[in-house]
Amino acid sequence: MKKTRTLRKDLPFRKIIPNMITSGNLLCGFLSLVMVYQGHPLPAAWLVAIAVVFDYLDGKVARSLGGSSDFGVELDSLADVVSFGVAPAFLAHSVYIGLDGGLHGALAAAFFALCGALRLARFNVTHVVGPFQGLPIPAAGLSLGAFILAGVPLPAWGAELALVSLGGLMISKVPYGNLKKLRKGNLNRHRAAFLGGFLLLLGVVLKEKAPLAMGGIYVASGLVHLDWGTWLSLCPLEDEEEPLEEEI
Repeated sequence: MKKTRTLRKDLPFRKIIPNMITSGNLLCGFLSLVMVYQGHPLPAAWLVAIAVVFDYLDGKVARSLGGSSDFGVELDSLADVVSFGVAPAFLAHSVYIGLDGGLHGALAAAFFALCGALRLARFNVTHVVGPFQGLPIPAAGLSLGAFILAGVPLPAWGAELALVSLGGLMISKVPYGNLKKLRKGNLNRHRAAFLGGFLLLLGVVLKEKAPLAMGGIYVASGLVHLDWGTWLSLCPLEDEEEPLEEEI
């Protein structure tokens, strides 16, 4: 019998760069877990926020270099599960619930992480044109970490409610704004300037509470069916195949 040989092709450098950025996302998620374990919740929350930046950049760089790959898609999902699923859930459980939360507190945190994994699995195999179906996991993880950044003293039941609610929104079919199709020639500059100014004002006025306010606005926008991509566009967005890197 003849043995079949699988040819191994090395990834070109332009495809390695996005994967290196994705690795930064995963590193932030792991270090966030370490910070929680060592009793430093605030740096842990900031690491989740930094992971969002890496997650945003890897897709942008991949598309600009033409370096998207199946390997990168899988790595991106694995990194997102850690940085925006496991790390924020562990962080919220440690800060607000603790050992006194018992089984229901642990299950609430596990539910959030599980829903994040299911959200990514559905995103990778289901290509839906238009808005995201369900809350993107980076937005869910950042919204959860924003409670710690803002110093909000949530009771244990409030943290469990946040974990379950955000987890449920991730696996729901609630439409959330998709900004990935926006192009320079199709951007409504007046609305973009207004939105940028509004976010800047939130940062100046609310300071450390600004990420929580921004996350709350984005979460609420899906519930009222506000598509940020359509709102910021001059013309209707064209239907085209979605890239598989999930970003806000």
